[in-house]
Amino acid sequence: MRYTTERIVKLAILSSLGLVLMFFVRFPVIPTASFLEYEPGDVPALVASFLYGPSSGLLVTAVIVIVQALTVSAGSSWIGALMHFAATGSMVLVAGVVYRRNPTFKGALMGLFLGSCTMIVLMVPLNFIFTSMFLDLPKEAVKEIIITAVIPFNVFKTAVNSTLTILLYKNVGRILIHWGA
Repeated sequence: MRYTTERIVKLAILSSLGLVLMFFVRFPVIPTASFLEYEPGDVPALVASFLYGPSSGLLVTAVIVIVQALTVSAGSSWIGALMHFAATGSMVLVAGVVYRRNPTFKGALMGLFLGSCTMIVLMVPLNFIFTSMFLDLPKEAVKEIIITAVIPFNVFKTAVNSTLTILLYKNVGRILIHWGA
């Protein structure tokens, strides 16, 4: 994919929007696992993936994750950044690939559904490996956290992000296209 100056500026706008959402709209969803915070900063990455392709969505994801790792999630170190990139990146990649092959409303829904499933499934083994390191917990306790907190959190997160993306991507796309005209 060719990254023109115009495309880079539009991806920077989406990255900035993701950062603003990440900084100002964040809250824990599962009281027993306060480290699992919802923030809608992933929505602009999904929009970028639909508008400009999966590689653009991954680029926006990387920008958001790097800034998040250096600021609001500095306490979770590289583990939090890696987990966030794996989670969001898997959803952005799958949703973008499916939508590229079928750029319709149905394709967007299917992409978001398959991306959500990919993220939810991928995060089970990654949480099993990294949560025990981050929280210094035995594997049995981590299994319990995955079942009672991680999976429900990821279902919630993907459902909300998918809904917001479906509601916003066409309008954001129109704004960005007209802005560059």
